[in-house]
Amino acid sequence: MLQSLAGSSCVRLVEQHRSAWCFALLVLGYLLYLVFGAVVFSSVELPYEDLLRQELGKLKQRFLEEHACLSEQQLEQFLMRVLEASNYGVSVLSNASGNWNWDFTSSLFFASTVLSTTGYGHTVPLSDGGKAFCIIYSVIGIPFTLLFLTAVVQRIIVHVTRRPVLYFHIRWGFSKQLVAIIHAMILGFIAVSCFFLIPAAIFSVLEDDWNFLESFYFCFISLSTIGLGDYVPGEGYNQKFRELYKIGITCYLLLGLIAMLVVLETFCELHELKKFRKLFYVKKDKEEDQVHIMEHDQLSFSSISDQAASMKDDQKANEPFVNSQSPTSNDSSLNN
Repeated sequence: MLQSLAGSSCVRLVEQHRSAWCFALLVLGYLLYLVFGAVVFSSVELPYEDLLRQELGKLKQRFLEEHACLSEQQLEQFLMRVLEASNYGVSVLSNASGNWNWDFTSSLFFASTVLSTTGYGHTVPLSDGGKAFCIIYSVIGIPFTLLFLTAVVQRIIVHVTRRPVLYFHIRWGFSKQLVAIIHAMILGFIAVSCFFLIPAAIFSVLEDDWNFLESFYFCFISLSTIGLGDYVPGEGYNQKFRELYKIGITCYLLLGLIAMLVVLETFCELHELKKFRKLFYVKKDKEEDQVHIMEHDQLSFSSISDQAASMKDDQKANEPFVNSQSPTSNDSSLNN
């Protein structure tokens, strides 16, 4: 008896705080996912880093042995300056000296990566004025970009998602949920093909040092706004039509970001995902629920009363045994 009461009380407690338990599991799962990623990245990349460090150490030692007139301290200072310049996007290599980082097309590409929060980091402002302007430009431009993307996605999704789903639901009588799932899968496949697979094949041809995997990696890192900056197109030596190429990449990133937001919004509107997201949301207060219930009740009562009045009028009009004459005419007939 006591065990059944305790079990029922535990079940009742879990049901009452179901949203909190789900949220706690979500936080725990996210932390475990972070730890899992750290373990995998560390185990995979750490051996390669160790090999690269050993190779650089051997090259440095060999260089000092071949150039005895150069001290290790002087070499360290030179390498430190070179690495500092490389962090600002300036290379000392002779085959990269022809590319300027702050011409108009490169600056346009940089502005697009800043406003889209991609931020490759291959080019950064050098002057204090440029850094100050970048802060002001980003503070105004990033919310402006979010507003622009939201407006564009809202207009596109009406024609790309909602109307087609509603058309097949009404025209052919299919289930709306089934149509929405199939449409989301087809739209996702089209977006992956047009903005990942095909551009990756194009980048693998245009970029000399990129294979298909590296090109696909760049597309994913860019359109997901991660922007690691280890692969940046149009930075190679003897790049043909570099200005036009940079403008094309800027347009690709903007259109691809819009396409990704459309696909995400389409999946977020699925009924199953909405139900899943509600598991982690805080439930509304009872007072708010009562207000909503009162509003719905008032609307429902008014609609019911209107429907009842219309039904009464229809019954009176269709009643065969009801005299349609007015009371005055009845009185006059009685007097006669």
